[in-house]
Amino acid sequence: MELATWNAIVLPALLGGVGGLTRGFIGLLKALSLRRKILWGYYAITVMVALVIGIFVGLIFNFDYRLSLLAGYAGTDILEGVYKSFKVEKVYTKKGR
Repeated sequence: MELATWNAIVLPALLGGVGGLTRGFIGLLKALSLRRKILWGYYAITVMVALVIGIFVGLIFNFDYRLSLLAGYAGTDILEGVYKSFKVEKVYTKKGR
C-alpha cells in the first residue's frame, strides 16, 4: 500500500476507531465505578458501533490526526445524545377532579 493512501485513508480511520473504542472503555469504567449492572451484549454493540462511527468520522475529518481521534470519541457521544432526545418516556398525570 502506498504511503499517501496510508496517510490519507487508513491512519485517520484507525485513529477514529481508537477514539470510538476509548469512548466505550471509559463508559465501562464509569459503569464499574458506579457499581451498575453491565449488560455485556449492549456494551459489545456500543463498542462496535463506536468503532464504525470512529472510522467514518476519522475518514471525514482527516485534517489532523488528533482531530480524527477526537472525532471518533465524540461521534458516539453525539449519537447517544440524539437517541436520548428522541427516546419516548411515559408521563404520568393526575386524573381530573
